[in-house]
Amino acid sequence: MTVTAGLVLSGCGNESGSAGSPTTPTPSAPTLPTASVTQSTPVGAGLPLTVSRTGGFAGFDDRVQISPDGVATVSGRGKETIRCKLDPSLLATITAAAQQVDWASLVATKPTTKHPDDMILAVTANGKTARIEDPKVKPLAAPVNKLLTEAAIPPGKLCTKI
Repeated sequence: MTVTAGLVLSGCGNESGSAGSPTTPTPSAPTLPTASVTQSTPVGAGLPLTVSRTGGFAGFDDRVQISPDGVATVSGRGKETIRCKLDPSLLATITAAAQQVDWASLVATKPTTKHPDDMILAVTANGKTARIEDPKVKPLAAPVNKLLTEAAIPPGKLCTKI
């Protein structure tokens, strides 16, 4: 609908401009496209994205930073930091899921433990962090689980070391 409205508004601006009365449409024309651009701007791009796994009985401290080009930097306590290229299908799934999250609605706070040996799986993007069980980041739950189990820690079949 936004695209249609933008096309209709653009058409009206062009017709008014050809009618020879630029005074009336000129103030309206800059205002309407600006509103159209604001409505079509996504809530949050989602990448780069950082996935972290901390705490738990095993004392995890893993981080996977994913750049928009699909390069992941994997680090963990006592492990060598590794860079790898995510499988394109996994990257597409993570990107699509991250774009579904309303990052603006999240609060920029670090997740805290809820009980002893609590393992925190969190995602961070656009300056906001949330635990993976937060309903606001639900689209990322399955892709993040796949990332942590099959791709990056340690680099597996879905993340080729570079």
